[in-house]
Amino acid sequence: MKKLLLAAAGVVALLGGSASAADWPAPVYAPPPLIVPVYNWTGCYVGGNGGGIWTHHGWSDSILGDFGSNTPSGPLGGAQAGCNYQAGGFVAGIQADYEWMSINSSVVNGIPAAVAFGLTDQVQLKSLASVTGRAGHAWDRFLVYVKAGGAWMKGNFGFQTFGAPAAPTVSLTQTGYTVGVGGEYAFLNWLTAFIEYDYYNFSNSNSSTLVCTTAVCGIATTSVGVTSNINVVKAGLNLKFGPF
Repeated sequence: MKKLLLAAAGVVALLGGSASAADWPAPVYAPPPLIVPVYNWTGCYVGGNGGGIWTHHGWSDSILGDFGSNTPSGPLGGAQAGCNYQAGGFVAGIQADYEWMSINSSVVNGIPAAVAFGLTDQVQLKSLASVTGRAGHAWDRFLVYVKAGGAWMKGNFGFQTFGAPAAPTVSLTQTGYTVGVGGEYAFLNWLTAFIEYDYYNFSNSNSSTLVCTTAVCGIATTSVGVTSNINVVKAGLNLKFGPF
């Protein structure tokens, strides 16, 4: 009799436990979180740009002194190519730029003896090039950077009296440096856009061929030098390749 009661109690407990388990809610399985890939700036690129240039060219003679200064400005356009490497948020790279322009300017020569001859200093800017290192920080698809390196500018320089050439025009290639800052955004994995400011400095470039005689100009030049300071604002697009 005792064994029978124990067996009956076990059956009741088993049935009660099964009913309680059946009343439990089914487990809910949440999908894994969506992982959004972070943009990678590593790779190389080529592109084009356009913008404006503002310049200041100071003329001087090694004996006669200050000749005055030109301040030509105008549009420019060009191309760039380079490569970047990203480590964490830090991005470093190298870039080459080449800009074309055709800007003319003249200024009355500052030497009193030349005023009676209507002497003016004439400049025509042709091209601007640079090779720079870049370093910056990336926030996903947005990059802020600084740049610095060597620069070269080519232009034609000469003297005119009353609007006519007083001496052969001289083509000079000035060597200097550039520093700049910019921002770049990747709209697509292969397409970025940027805006940038650059400052260029070209120290005194003396030319023994940039000469004028007293009979023609009212003064006899010896060794004429031109110092150039340039500001450029430009925007452009890059086609990106990589990472490889």
